Amino acid sequence: MNIALIIPTCNAAGHWQALLEGIRRQSLQPGRIIVIDSGSADGTAALACAAGFTVIRIDRSSFRHGATRQAAAQHAGCSQILIYLTQDAILHGTDSIRALATAFQDPMIGAAYGRQLPRKGASAIESHARLFNYPAASRVRSWESRSSLGFKSIFFSNAFGAYRRDALASIGGFSPRVSFGEDTLAVAQLHRAGWKTAYVADALVEHSHPYTLYDEFRRYLEIGTLHRHEHWLIEQFGATSGEGLRFVVSELRYLVRRAPFEIPSALLRTAAKYLAYQAGRHELSLTPWIKYGSAANSAR
Repeated sequence: MNIALIIPTCNAAGHWQALLEGIRRQSLQPGRIIVIDSGSADGTAALACAAGFTVIRIDRSSFRHGATRQAAAQHAGCSQILIYLTQDAILHGTDSIRALATAFQDPMIGAAYGRQLPRKGASAIESHARLFNYPAASRVRSWESRSSLGFKSIFFSNAFGAYRRDALASIGGFSPRVSFGEDTLAVAQLHRAGWKTAYVADALVEHSHPYTLYDEFRRYLEIGTLHRHEHWLIEQFGATSGEGLRFVVSELRYLVRRAPFEIPSALLRTAAKYLAYQAGRHELSLTPWIKYGSAANSAR
């Protein structure tokens, strides 16, 4: 199986050593590693070149999550499987790539994503988010899964996500017009086209973020905006409110046992997420520089 590993970067020097070591220790090595760098000013491109990777340089202003990943795919040659990895996602153990690639032995699997573990030193709020969204049991999802899982059936993450090249091509690749949620859109389209997707719990990366309240607000504003413009996602896969409530209840139970002093922060974040999501759904953006299709996000 011919595999290409694609890594979008922007000032990744601080992550580079851990990222490189995680790749080098894998039992299954990609046939090609492509770094698509958005105007780094810290020597990231030079580090990637020194490691022997293919480096594609683009202007930071032209970065889009969908279009940039699609552009990188064009440089993957005849690779059958395209694995996307963000610069701060550190491959865990020796078999993460092998485990993710194994999912594609099923010819109907169009995409697969791995399990994200909390980074070292993560707060309880940060850790719970990873444990809730990335459980220990693997699962295969399809168009039919929406009847039982609703919107959760198209949950996916390009922080460590792989696509069968032919499947991705069959839906026209990643949407070039979005700067957020390109993975969700692609998976929804794959399911509609008859492909299945897999969550592979044995394919591990360490990846989590110490989001500030502002970060949470901005992220959920973008999610709401995406759902407004791609309204068919809600229409065909269901609303997100049920899953959101389940997350809040789970988070509070987790914090009561492990970090009760973080509960006020969690409640404040929940309120910020809700307000931001509703603002995005109704185009009541409080920050005019966050637009649908903007380049506000760097590589994530």
